[in-house]
Amino acid sequence: MKVAVITAFPRDAQKPVGGVEAVSVSLVQALGARTDLEVHVVTTDPTLTQTEQSRWNGVSIHRLPHSGRQVLTDATGPGRRTVQVFLRELKPDLIHAHDVYGLMVQGMALPRVFTIHGFIHADTRMSGTPLAALRAWIWKRVETAGWAEQPHIISISPYVRERLTGIARGVIHDIDNPIAPECFEVERREVPGTIFSAASLCRRKNPLALVEALARLRDRGVDARLRLAGPASEQDYVLLLRRRIAELKLEDHVSLLGSIGSEQVRAELATASVFALVSFEEGSPMGIEEAMAAGVPVVTSNRCGMPYMVRDGESGFLVNPHDTEDIAERLGRLLTAPGLRAAMSENSRRIAHDRFHPMTVAQRTREVYLSALGKT
Repeated sequence: MKVAVITAFPRDAQKPVGGVEAVSVSLVQALGARTDLEVHVVTTDPTLTQTEQSRWNGVSIHRLPHSGRQVLTDATGPGRRTVQVFLRELKPDLIHAHDVYGLMVQGMALPRVFTIHGFIHADTRMSGTPLAALRAWIWKRVETAGWAEQPHIISISPYVRERLTGIARGVIHDIDNPIAPECFEVERREVPGTIFSAASLCRRKNPLALVEALARLRDRGVDARLRLAGPASEQDYVLLLRRRIAELKLEDHVSLLGSIGSEQVRAELATASVFALVSFEEGSPMGIEEAMAAGVPVVTSNRCGMPYMVRDGESGFLVNPHDTEDIAERLGRLLTAPGLRAAMSENSRRIAHDRFHPMTVAQRTREVYLSALGKT
C-alpha cells in the first residue's frame, strides 16, 4: 500500500518543533517499519525554490516549496495547488493529511484520512493578538467546512469527537497520538520537589498559574522547584511571567529553560516528581503522554481533552486551571506523598503503553487505511 503522509515534518527528526511535528516523526517511523506499507512524507518549506527529496529510515521525504504567506491563505490557495499537483504525480493509494494540511487536500478524489490535532480557531481566539476574534471566526468557518468534507477522520481524543458532532459527515476513528518509543525507556532518577512543565509560554498554556501555585506551596513550607520548558511565543506574556516571579521572590525556585530538544525533555522527566500542564485549551497534549510514558504523575486541567488522558486519583490529578489554590493543593499532595507518586507512576506507564506506543498506534492507523480503501 502506497501512502502519502501530508504533514509538518522537521529537517532534524531529533528536534521536532511543536506537537504535530513530534507526532509525525513517531507515526511515520512506526509506519515505515511495516513491510506492507510504502510511506512517502509530503511537506512544505518556504525556504525552498524547488522540490527536495531525501530518505529517512526507509521513508521517502518530499519537501515542496511554497510562498510562506499567511497559513490560511496558503493552505486554501497556492499551497493547496502545489500539494495537489505533486500528489497527482506521486499517485499514492491513499492520502493521510494532518492538521492544516487537511485543507490542502480537500476535494481530491483519492481515498483520504485526516487527523485533527487541535482547533486553530480556538487557539486563535485565546492568543490575545490584534483582531483575534475576527481571525478566529474566519478560521472556524474554514475549519468546520474542511471537517465536513473529509471522508475519514482520526480523532485523537473524545474531546475532538465531541467538537465534530453535527459537523463531520465522514467516518470518525478514535486513535491516540503516538510518542517516541524512547519515552517508554526513561530511567527515573527523581529529584524530590521538582515540578516540570513543557509548553509554550503563552496565555493559553497558563504557566502563570503554576508560578502562583508554587508561591502558595512555599508559604506552606513545601520545598518545590518549577522548571518551565518551552518557547516564548507571546513576549508580553513572558514579561508578565518574569515580573510576577520577581514580585513573589521566586527567582531561585523557577527556571525558564527555553526551547529544549526531545532528549533534554526526557532528561527532565527522569528527574521530575510531577509533570504539570494547566492549559485553558488543549486537544491531546504530547507533554502529558510523554510524562505518563516516563512514569511521571500528572497534574492537569479538568477541561477539553485533558480529562480523557489522566485518570483523576489514579495516574494524576485534574484541577481547575483558574484556581491556583486547587492547583497548589494537588501539587502539594503529590510532592509530600512518595507512596502516592510511586503508585501513580506505575499506573501511568501501563496506561501510556496501551494507548500511546507508536507501534500500537501504527497498527490501528493501518486498519483505518484499509477501511478508507474499502478493504475491511
